[in-house]
Amino acid sequence: MTLKKVPLLLLALALSTPLALLARGDSEAVTVAPTTDQSNTSKLVYGLLSDSRYAYRPRPLDDTLSQDVFKRYFEALDGGKQFFTAADVERFAPYRTKMDDAIRSGDLAPAYEIFTVYKQRVGQRVAFARALLKQDFDFNGDERWEYDREDAPWAADGKALDAIWKKSVMNDWLRLKLAGKKSDDIRKTLDKRYANLQRSINELKTEDVFQTFLNAYTSAIDPHTDYFTPRTAENFNQSMSLSLEGIGAVLQRQDDLVAVREIVPGGPADLSGKLKVGDRIVAVGQGKSGPLTDVIGWRIDDVVAQIRGKKDTQVRIEYIPVEAGIDGKHAQVTITRQKVKLEEQAAKAETITLPASAGEAERRIGVIKLPAFYQDFEGRRRNPNDFNSATRDIAKLLVQFKAQGVDGVIMDLRNNGGGSLDEAVELTGLFIDKGPVVQVRESGGRVTVNSDRKTGVAWEGPLAVLINRGSASASEIFAGAIQDYGRGLVIGETSFGKGTVQNMVDLDRWPANEAPRFGSVKLTIAQFFRVAGGSTQHKGVVPDIAFPVSVDASEYGESTYDNALPWTRIAAVPHTQYGNFAPLLPRLEALHAARSAKDKEFQWWSEDVAQFRAEAAKKYVSLNEAERRAERDRQEVQRKQRQAERKALGLALDPLAEDLADDGLGASERDIVKDAQREKLADKRPDPLLRESAAILSDAISVLGQDRKLSAQVLPDSPGPGLWAE
Repeated sequence: MTLKKVPLLLLALALSTPLALLARGDSEAVTVAPTTDQSNTSKLVYGLLSDSRYAYRPRPLDDTLSQDVFKRYFEALDGGKQFFTAADVERFAPYRTKMDDAIRSGDLAPAYEIFTVYKQRVGQRVAFARALLKQDFDFNGDERWEYDREDAPWAADGKALDAIWKKSVMNDWLRLKLAGKKSDDIRKTLDKRYANLQRSINELKTEDVFQTFLNAYTSAIDPHTDYFTPRTAENFNQSMSLSLEGIGAVLQRQDDLVAVREIVPGGPADLSGKLKVGDRIVAVGQGKSGPLTDVIGWRIDDVVAQIRGKKDTQVRIEYIPVEAGIDGKHAQVTITRQKVKLEEQAAKAETITLPASAGEAERRIGVIKLPAFYQDFEGRRRNPNDFNSATRDIAKLLVQFKAQGVDGVIMDLRNNGGGSLDEAVELTGLFIDKGPVVQVRESGGRVTVNSDRKTGVAWEGPLAVLINRGSASASEIFAGAIQDYGRGLVIGETSFGKGTVQNMVDLDRWPANEAPRFGSVKLTIAQFFRVAGGSTQHKGVVPDIAFPVSVDASEYGESTYDNALPWTRIAAVPHTQYGNFAPLLPRLEALHAARSAKDKEFQWWSEDVAQFRAEAAKKYVSLNEAERRAERDRQEVQRKQRQAERKALGLALDPLAEDLADDGLGASERDIVKDAQREKLADKRPDPLLRESAAILSDAISVLGQDRKLSAQVLPDSPGPGLWAE
């Protein structure tokens, strides 16, 4: 269902993405203690995960698993090992074999005791960091900041943590200095950053801690089993359905205020004509006349909960317009909530035109970019003829491509972390004429074959699938099926390697609660296998034509999980073999190598990948200003040279060439309007991998059209699609 588990790092709530859950701004800390509902939820989750009728690989909750949960909980709280000391961890050593008892009985005191100490340690570290800002730093030495501390031992004591934090603060300072900031501005920026961290941790709610602890348990079962509180479950379901009921605005935390990050085109906020990107929300009221509630300093999820609501109901928003100062005049708008489709994550189409070459006419390749395999499950139950669906959207795009007369189609699944299994099967059915798509083996060993049962295809012409290491789960089902059928070429990098199936289990279905109380579990219920019998687990889908590896398998992917299921295989199921591209691949690889060697954009990308991997392998950055400045200057010169070469060669300019230098700021510290504009421009950057994929697909069409003998080997006569060459 999802790509790679990202544990609920409490620290990340303050420092990560624009939509991170930031805490209220008042100085009083929330009392964090377990509730009765959480105690009952813990028992329900235990019963679910220990029952082989539900879990694909149930594990007994014994002392062995308890030690694993203990370890994962500490890592979830402090993955960078920057707050706890070895003495802290040892202090709680008696709980190593007590976590199982806590989960089974619902007595969650150990989890909250550990969190209490964690919160104290954050306070101590923040105080230390803010005190450091009063001094000046010497950046002339040979010190370095070793930022990757995942595998480092816990610091021996507070003095050892002081040394770690000093280097971390020095790196923060140096980044801002290299970006041109003066010392006074740097002090103000970093002091506010560290203060925000303290406030955010202090204001975490009991459900945040509870979710973190239960996920230490679920992740000990397998990497893709997760617990969601009622609120996070609702957000997950909305992301899968690509729709919500609200005003159609994406929000972001900015200091004590929540600001508008994006207006969804065609949504209620857009149609109102009032709200703009950068406007800061200060109060929210329900209905036309309900009292306005001040939301300054609120967590972003609490503000969202106030604004989101049932279709056709109204919400009043008081805001400070972006063009006004922080003390500017307030404005108000009343918006009627509607169902909003999140178009940004929907399938999108574009066309690449390849110029005519010797003996070949101009070719047009249609590209469909699919960020996720989305489906509105509830919408499908209500109306099977009208619901959000990746397959339904792509079928319409393929009709458009046919009308435009494109010569081939590329399905771009890069960084598509998966989604609905049904969508993966149905999408495959747009390109094959009936047949098995994926095999699913349940915990008891029973194997079910999920098949496309609809006669006919939406696109029977040349096809390629573009993947990378971020392509996972449903993406791997689709790419693997296309490859096993010989229906199209798979191009790019070896995929993520996730070969398991998850299902959402609503914990409120047993007590039949009127309102959500216990949340949901995304539970691994099965393992999937390709129709050829192999699993994508660990190994992923290996492309027919490979691009340079951007991320090593030891750094990202299923193989990085210490408790992932092993690779295995089962018997193949009969399926049509539309083609066999093996005889064609040497020719395509030779053409690709010759062309990419002359392609400036592709070579620059390859150089950047090599540089990135070399830097990542070091796992540290220098704290020597001259060394860092020289590297920054080198990168700046390189960007300017490349932009000049693009201009000279008639290539599309990089719209972000002037904005790629590190500004030393976090997302919440940047100008929200400019940052949103940069995000839009990122979509318009040159994409040499996509263009080269189109060229490879064009090569295949050309070679098969010119070489009848090879074409007969690659595309033997068979019913249905796959006859690329006329």
